[in-house]
Formats: sequence, C-alpha cells, structure tokens
Amino acid sequence: MRIDFHGSPEPTLGVEWELALVDRHSRDLVNEAAHLFARARPRMPQPHKLHQELLRNTIELVTDVCHTVEEAMADLRGTLTSILPACEELGIDLFGAGTHPFASWTTQRLTAGHRYAELINRTQWWGRQMLIWGLHVHVGLPVRERVLPVLSAMLTYYPHLQALSASSPIWSGVDTGYASNRALMFQQLPTAGLPFQFTEWSEYEAFAHDQLTTGVIDVLSEIRWDLRPAPHLGTLETRVCDGVATFSELAALTALTHCLVVDLDRRIAAGEQPPVLPPWHVQENKWRAARYGLDAIVILDSDNHERLVTEDLADLLDRLAPVAADLGCQRELASVADMITRGASYQRQRAVAERTSGDLVAVVDSVVRELRESL
Repeated sequence: MRIDFHGSPEPTLGVEWELALVDRHSRDLVNEAAHLFARARPRMPQPHKLHQELLRNTIELVTDVCHTVEEAMADLRGTLTSILPACEELGIDLFGAGTHPFASWTTQRLTAGHRYAELINRTQWWGRQMLIWGLHVHVGLPVRERVLPVLSAMLTYYPHLQALSASSPIWSGVDTGYASNRALMFQQLPTAGLPFQFTEWSEYEAFAHDQLTTGVIDVLSEIRWDLRPAPHLGTLETRVCDGVATFSELAALTALTHCLVVDLDRRIAAGEQPPVLPPWHVQENKWRAARYGLDAIVILDSDNHERLVTEDLADLLDRLAPVAADLGCQRELASVADMITRGASYQRQRAVAERTSGDLVAVVDSVVRELRESL
C-alpha cells in the first residue's frame, strides 16, 4: 500500500481545540452542539472552523494553516469570539478540561452520522465512556523520510506535554488520584494510545494495509494514536494534551510542540540521531505523567537516567530558545515556565474542590471562569 506524504515546505501550524458545552446554572454537560451550530455558523465569517465531534456536548475549533503561534491563537480567538453570542442565547458556557468532574456518560447523546454510529457499535461501553476533550497540534514537515524518526524522538517528551496539560483528575464525582484520567481512558479505544515506533515509511504503509485489510479501520484517520502522521496535510499531529482552559496555556503548549518538532526535524536533517526511548520506557512515562502530573519523575534515556519532569522542562526551554526565536514564539515558549509556577489545571481543580468541601459545581465554575477571563 502506498501512502503519499504531502510535505510542507515550511514548519506550518494547525491547532484543533476541543471544548465541552455546560449549562450556565447546573454546570452539567448539555447536548446542544447542533443548536449552537445552527445559531452560530450563519453569523460566522468562516464557519468551517467550527466542527462537530462524537458527542453532542462537544465542539471543536480549528485553525487554518498558520505560520506562527501568534497567528494560530488569533485565529482561535476570532472563532471563539464569534460563537459566544450563540452561547449566550442558549444559556451555555464553554468548558476547557480533559474531563468533566461529575457528568454521567449515560445521558450523553451521539452526533448523527454513520462514522460515529459505527465507532460506538464496535467499542460499546468503552466508546460510550469517552467524555474526554483534548488539544491537537499539527506541525508541517518537509519530507516523509524524517516523519517517523521525528515521531519516535518526540515520544521522549510525551510526559512533559502530558504533565503540563493534565486537567482531568475527577471522573464521575470521584477524584481518581490521577492528574490525567483522560490519557488512560482514551487509550482503551482500538488503534488509540501510543504509536508504534517504526523506522521506515514502508513499515507504516504495511501496518496501515493490514489495518484496512482486516477491517480494523476504514480510513487512515481512524488510526487514533497520541502522535500520528497526517500524510494528506503534510504534518505530524500531536494529540497528547488534555483539554485546555486558557489562551495563555494554549499558546504555551502550542509553542512547545512547534519548537520540539522543528528542533528534532532540524537535528535529524543534519545527521544527528536524537535519543529514542525503548517502548517500555515510553509506556511507563505516559503512566507516570498521567498519575503524577508535574510531580512525575520521568525516564530520560535508554540508560535509565531519571529526573523530575519540571527540572527537565527548565533545561528543555533553554535548549529550545533559539528555535523559538526562529519561529517567532519566544514569549509563548517562555510562558511554559509560568504554567509550572501557577500550577497545572488538575492542581487548580483539586484546590477548588478542597476549598469548597468537594463542591464539583464550583470546580466547573472555576474552569469556565478561567476561559472567559483569558479572552
């Protein structure tokens, strides 16, 4: 099977931001995406930037092809601002986190469409449990020969992205003890989770052929890895991050992803071989970041060296500073340090729950307020 990769001559950016819809008073999820689309899209200058998702409690904002983080954030801000009047009319607020702290999956409704119906028909209970939201970042790569090496090298930094973005500690009214319950929920779907670490594009083609031939997938996009090639777009898509509540965090995570991918691609193009972790270390790092968030001690290399993820992030930001200067995102990359100082969303949500004696409505209020105040 031949899969053409339509390379990007520049390291372009595309961002996909999933948000949940919550009732303004009860703070529970509402299945109002269709009504929101009906009201918002006729008023939007670019309605194609507002997408439906598996469940009717979710919307996705997507950018056009962008060249800088600043451009991508302006794109998303414009789309968000244009749909807020429809939200006001419907009594809806937007909620940016990896999971909702108390909503029940049993009351959520599926978006109409054969693709979604088939997914639920196949995955059953696990598919219906997917009350999860994330952030996806596409970075353009020039040639297919470097796509899979960059992907494998990016897995070394998987826990850094997951720990920073972790925003799903509470599930169905219970604190799970995890910083990112979403990360472990999502990998239950077939073809989701960590990617295989192929070295040659032909191996990826053979894998895709097997998946299509045996009926595991019908189209390539149903390979739902946490990092995956998007051959038709000429990008590497990073899907590690939990849902995000503020524009400052959105910009910081996008900048870190952009800089990491570009840095690794440049190093590989120059003949360098960046460290690649064995799959068992990648898997352990994912679990550690999901469990402990910014307190995770991560494995750095095949020699089993370990380090607190926040300490490694500090050095990583220094190393990526020249790349950020080239890409025009110095300020956004530097703000990753502010995320650590302020605390990740999972930490802030737990702090609200503790202050309010476990009031989960107050937790939703706090996440909604963060998004509103970041506009």
